[in-house]
Order: sequence, then structure tokens, then C-alpha cells
Amino acid sequence: MGAELSKTSTMDETSDEPPTSAVLLDNCHFSQVIFNNVDKFYVPGGDITCYYTLTQNIVPRGKDWVGIFRVGWKTTREYYTFMWAPLPSDARSDTAVQQQIQFKGLLCLSEAYYLPKDDEYYQFCYVDQDGVVRGASVPFQFRAETEDDILVVTTQGEVEEVELQNKNLRKENEELKANCASLEKQNINLEKELNKMQELQNSLESLRSNTEKLELELNSLKKENKQLKELDDCREAELHQLKEQIQNVTSDKERLETRLKTALDHMDQLQSQVLNYEKEVENLSLMDRDKTEQLESLKEENRQLRAIGTQQKRREDELLRHLAQAEEVSSFSVASQAQAPIPSPEVGRFLFGNPYCAAGAKLGAGAADLVSIRKCPTCDEVFPEDSETSQYEAPVQSHVLKCPVCSEIFEKSNKQVFDDHVFCHGLE
Repeated sequence: MGAELSKTSTMDETSDEPPTSAVLLDNCHFSQVIFNNVDKFYVPGGDITCYYTLTQNIVPRGKDWVGIFRVGWKTTREYYTFMWAPLPSDARSDTAVQQQIQFKGLLCLSEAYYLPKDDEYYQFCYVDQDGVVRGASVPFQFRAETEDDILVVTTQGEVEEVELQNKNLRKENEELKANCASLEKQNINLEKELNKMQELQNSLESLRSNTEKLELELNSLKKENKQLKELDDCREAELHQLKEQIQNVTSDKERLETRLKTALDHMDQLQSQVLNYEKEVENLSLMDRDKTEQLESLKEENRQLRAIGTQQKRREDELLRHLAQAEEVSSFSVASQAQAPIPSPEVGRFLFGNPYCAAGAKLGAGAADLVSIRKCPTCDEVFPEDSETSQYEAPVQSHVLKCPVCSEIFEKSNKQVFDDHVFCHGLE
């Protein structure tokens, strides 16, 4: 009942209630906030200044508060009154910070209606915004000042009762210290576990990040593997095509080797033929040299024959003139002129003899007969004396060959000599 009234009075001063919890005493951390200069008793109705130290093991927050509890409390919901704990100006967590808070006008605590008897003990407790106790002070009492405070007379029973309470308080204090040590140990273990959990959490996050990276790399490798497989298929197709090409090339090589062998054999035969041809060429060269010598000899002979033919042509022209004059001149005078000797060329100068010697002799002999009997010197055909000259000349010219180059005349029976003569003109 008193606790509820006290909470109501505190609600008049603050807009909300402090955060509390049903956490038992065993789960609190009393060593993180240390209360200093706590008096043994305070005067009800006066201002109470509470001094405390925030150690480096606690991080103050905006909803932390300091409450007054009756000794023997079990949860933070059993406070009588509270004040919000101010945040320190220096928020560094590695050093201890001295703080103070003042409870003003606690008149409600001086009335017996709101508080238990004056011999009840109370203590300050620092509670964080999670409703967990972080520190507790030594017990104190609320007791009004009296005129006989200097000399207090108590009965033996009261002394024994106070001693018993002190003994209980000391016992509770020892228990609290033991609980505090146990809680500190648990706190250390929990902090170690928390650190381990934090490390595990960091490791988990790192593993998750690495897993994501590995998944990305795996996806990339899968894509790359797919591309490599496709490339490998293309390479296999190219390799198969290259094998077929190699087989074709090998077949072509074997075929070409066969052809090469055949060609080499043929070349050997050709070389043998070339040797034979070289021998034949050498023989032909010798023969050509002989032919050249013969040709030079023939040229010389042809030159001589042309000279002789020129002389013979002049004689024939002269003979034709004589034949033309035969109609006007007497037979006797023509016969006398026709019997004039015709010089014959030297036979020994020619390689094959002079083919015109016999013809010249015949023509010379025939000239004498033309005047009297007009007989062909080649075929011995006889013409009447009164026949025209053209009738006589036509048969005579049918028995001779005339050179188309130099107009030299040869007997038809000597056609080989005529052909050699014309051939010599082609060599000039």
C-alpha cells in the first residue's frame, strides 16, 4: 500500500514511470555503479543528495534512474520513489565518472501512514533503462531529529533487537557481496561469451559475405565453364575437321609420293634419253659441221655454176639472135658461124662435174643444124625449113628450166641441179 502511494506521488513529479523488470536479485550487477558518502540516517522531509560513481563497465543511457528501495526487495518494481539519472558530460567509457542526484522534499516519507516504522532500512539502487540493477548502496534509515538525539536511552531489548538487525544486515550484506562477486564472475563470463558471440557474429557476417562472393564467383565460373564447354565443342569439331584434313593431306601426300616416284623414274628415263640425245646431238653436230662444210662447198660450186650459167645464158641469147637472123642469112653463112668453137669450162673445178658441159655441146652442135634442117637438140625433132621460128622455139624451151631468180636456163633432165641452184638462192 505504501509503495503504491509513493509511486503515485512520484508520478506527480514525472510524466512516466521508470522502466522496471521482474528480474530477480541474482541476475543484477551491483559493482558497475558505486554509491559514496551514504549517511546512516536521513531526516524525513529534507533534501537527500545521493553520490555515486559510474565505472567503466557501464554505459549510461537516457532512461537510467536511481530509486530508494527497502532492504529485502526482490525486484525493481518494489521501489518507493525514484529520480532520473542525469547523463554524464564526459561520455567516455574507459574512465570512472562521479555523479550526484538530489531527492527533494520527501515529506511523504516522514509520515507513518506512508512509510513503515522508523526502524526500517532503505538503500539507493541504480537501475538502467532495461530494469536491471547496476549498483546498490549500504542501508540507511529515515529518522526525525529530536531534542534528545545527543543522548539516546534504549532498553536492553531494543539493543538486542538492533544488534539482531545489524547481524541480519551484515549477513545480508555478506550474502549481497557474495552474490555480487558471483554476479561479477557471471558478468565476466557473460561478457566473454558475448564477445565470443560477437566474434561469431562477425565471423558469420564475414562468412556470409564470403559466401555471397563465392556464389558470385561460382556463377561466374559456371558461365565461364559453359562458355568453355561450348568452346571445347567447337574445338572438337575443328579438331575432327583437322583430322579429316590431315587424312586427306596424308592421302594426297601418298598419292603425290607415288606420282613423285613415277616422275623420278620418268626423269631417270628422261635423263637417260637426254644422255642419248646429247650423244645424238653431238653426232648431229658433227654431221652438221660436215653438212656445213658441204654447204660451203656447194655454195662455192653454186657460185661457179652461176658464173657458168651466166656465160651459158649469154651464149643462149647469142644463139637466139643467130636463130632470128637465120631467116635472112644464107644457110651456108649461118652454118659457118654456127660451127665456131664454144669454149667449155674446166671440168675438174667442180665437186660433181659440170652438168652444163654436155648441154652446151649439144646446143652448139644443134645451132649448126638449125640453119639447115631445124632439128631440136634435145629430142631430135625435125622441123621444115619453111616453119616459123615460134613453132621451133616452143619445143626447144619445153625441154629447159628457167631460174625464177636469175633467169638461168637448165635442161629438164638436170632437175636436181636446178633445185640445188634455186636452194642456193634461198641461202643467200
